[in-house]
Amino acid sequence: MPKTTINTNDEVHFSLYARKSEESDERQALSIDSQLKELRAVAERDGLNVVATHTEAHSAKMSGQRPVFMQLIEEIKRGVISGILTWLPDRLSRNAGDLGKMVDLMDQGLLREIRTINQVFTGNPNDKFLLMILCSQAKLENDNRGINVKRGQHTRASLGHRPCKTPVGYILDYPAGTQKSRVILDPVRAPIVRKIFRMTEQGMSSRKIRAWLKEIGFTTPLGKQMPLSMIQRMIHNSYYTGRFEWPEKSGKWYKGEYEPLVSKAMFERIQQRISSSARKKINHKNFAFVRMMKCGLCGSGITAQEKTVELKDGSVKHLVYYLCSGGGDSVCKGVTIREDELIKQLSEIMDSVDINDLGLRPHMEAEIARFERFAIHAMGHTPGTEQELPKVTIQMYAKYILRKGTREDKRTLLSNMKGRLILRVYPRVVLENGQ
Repeated sequence: MPKTTINTNDEVHFSLYARKSEESDERQALSIDSQLKELRAVAERDGLNVVATHTEAHSAKMSGQRPVFMQLIEEIKRGVISGILTWLPDRLSRNAGDLGKMVDLMDQGLLREIRTINQVFTGNPNDKFLLMILCSQAKLENDNRGINVKRGQHTRASLGHRPCKTPVGYILDYPAGTQKSRVILDPVRAPIVRKIFRMTEQGMSSRKIRAWLKEIGFTTPLGKQMPLSMIQRMIHNSYYTGRFEWPEKSGKWYKGEYEPLVSKAMFERIQQRISSSARKKINHKNFAFVRMMKCGLCGSGITAQEKTVELKDGSVKHLVYYLCSGGGDSVCKGVTIREDELIKQLSEIMDSVDINDLGLRPHMEAEIARFERFAIHAMGHTPGTEQELPKVTIQMYAKYILRKGTREDKRTLLSNMKGRLILRVYPRVVLENGQ
């Protein structure tokens, strides 16, 4: 951008403003480079003093959503810019909010001219009125275009064609002699998708299905492996039963003009099984250190599970293990640690960490002081005597929280440490970017 100068005389200081067209059939003729080339030619022809250039690709449909335009407005308010040279009025605004900002600046005398390729708008009432009409017409075109698009989408949906990209397992076919497309089964991927639903019904997890897809070299039409999130969306997608909802969550259902990959009965059994499994997960025990560490192998979060062990004397012992959630690029199997060992290692970290790296230091010091006052007044201990209690340090208090504190206290302590806790394969917990 050229160096800008404050306008201290009667000469109008112009900024060239270019924005990408929102009309697909104008893209070649009205690209930003083409606009700037034409605008510079106009500026040279008319002898305009150009002190800045502003370009952006954001849509002008919504007010306040264009950072470069907002920067231009601020420069006009500061007196750096007093004129705008652009391709057409609709490049500046297609909404009432931004149009109002420009007209208000013209009323204040800060924006003295708006020029286009073949028009000049000054601060006189007729020019401002014409500018508002042209920009309002652009807004009307946008609104009508949105209505027409929605009407076309509903018409297409009523004919059995969901107005968006077909999911994995289907492709578009264009029969000879017609320009209309139809949805058909993907001969390569449809059998695999059908098997994914069968495997899900049989109880196989999405992670295991993802691992199986990687083993057989399955890819999407774009040649990419299916991420876990796509598999999970797939088994919830009613499109595969021959029915779809449009728009989503609208309650309007349509019968598709294509072959279903999954029966409605199978799909409902799968949804019921998933819903039942989700309810069980909601009721699981709240483990203290879940989501407080990362796996040192794949970078996924650390989750937990409880196992019940029957001892020789017939009693039962509950053990908690922390392990990698396997949410990265592969199912990670290398990191598992028991909760008592984890607490032991975290306590060792507390011995070596700088007390200034504990974000809760003021709170912990206040708690220690409160304990000391309790010992003095309630237990009869007097400072300076043989009965004085051993001094409680912040590290000692932190280790007490790890062993005997509430779940919330433990999580608050770890979340306020400076650094990231990483669980490595030894298994060993380390504090990265910390002591």
